[in-house]
Amino acid sequence: MAPIPKMMKAIQIETTGGTEVLQYKDIPVPTPKDNELLIKNEFIGVNYIDTYFRTGLYPNSKPMVLGREASGTVAALGSQVPKSLKFATDDRVVFMGTSAYAEYTACPAEKVLKIPESVSSSDACAAFLQGLTALTLVEETHKVQSGDWILVLAATGGVGGWLCQILRAKGAKTIGTVGSEGKVNIAREQGADVVVIDRPGQGDVLRTVKECTDGQGVAAVFDGVGKDTFERSLDCVARKGTVASFGNASGAVEPFLISKLSAKNAKVARPTLVNYIFTRDEFEHYSAELFKLMIDEKFSVRIHEIYHLKDVARAHTDIESRKTMGKLLLKP
Repeated sequence: MAPIPKMMKAIQIETTGGTEVLQYKDIPVPTPKDNELLIKNEFIGVNYIDTYFRTGLYPNSKPMVLGREASGTVAALGSQVPKSLKFATDDRVVFMGTSAYAEYTACPAEKVLKIPESVSSSDACAAFLQGLTALTLVEETHKVQSGDWILVLAATGGVGGWLCQILRAKGAKTIGTVGSEGKVNIAREQGADVVVIDRPGQGDVLRTVKECTDGQGVAAVFDGVGKDTFERSLDCVARKGTVASFGNASGAVEPFLISKLSAKNAKVARPTLVNYIFTRDEFEHYSAELFKLMIDEKFSVRIHEIYHLKDVARAHTDIESRKTMGKLLLKP
């Protein structure tokens, strides 16, 4: 391992706003606390949640280095990192934490995992946050059973693509929505059994759901779009079904009368990944299951583009356009 520098390149914001607030600048390399690892980042994940922090939808203290996940190698260990975790310098790892848009990140060791030998560092980073989100949605938010009809919105997006692959592996039948004709075949390759172009005049999602389910509706809707689709998601779900609203790509869902759910005894959930992997046991369990699925099922890891760290503004513009397919990565 090369000597650790005193300064590093990072993306920092000092105020909220558009992509113009993303500053590519030199800041000090963090010193790991007793329970932390210092990781030299090789690939950094771009997630829609990063735009929520940038715009202020999710408040946070400033200045702030964005980013929730990265893969790389262990550069240094804090003095009290548990020996039971068996970390050493130069270990190839992936982590979920904060301040990932940088050359180095100090991360609690409890939120770092070694990458299996058969998984590349780029694939591990591309899969981690979005794959774990998808896996916990189908295991915890709504326990999907083989044969269930499931509706996945934005089926070629980051989480949507993982949902389609995981649902196929579990024997579910998936209706996926896409935004254009060019995404139809990709959604099918990812595992969607039925694909609907969700644009005016091109596809009727509710009608397709009714046709596929003999009018009963789907067992669950996994909706990462938010405001624009929430009411329709309630229409599409079956009696005793679940609407999992896990994202705000079109804006936050507006308040609604809870009595609306009584018409079908439907359930609405607003899950976040962190509460499903809160303990080390939960984190290790779902990460191991994700990597096993990737290896055993030969999952496709679709990477939209790898951007240089200094080009983060273009990456944010692209992800907010909702025209990307697969994971956006940054490389320091």
